[in-house]
Amino acid sequence: MKAEIHPELKVAKVSCTCGHVIETLSTVGDYNLEICSHCHPFYTGKQKMIDTAGRIDRFKKKYAQVKKN
Repeated sequence: MKAEIHPELKVAKVSCTCGHVIETLSTVGDYNLEICSHCHPFYTGKQKMIDTAGRIDRFKKKYAQVKKN
């Protein structure tokens, strides 16, 4: 590797709003996240379907009459 062309890596703390902190290496420094893998609904299994303007009800009503083979 050539000397003096690579950025300096320093220890950085990546902190989420849920309170989870990860230590890693970074050229920038510390990071603040809004959501991480410890609090994201997809990874925690606490995913909720949000019914916006009755779309789920309309979908169920539309396909309730379809017969299954």
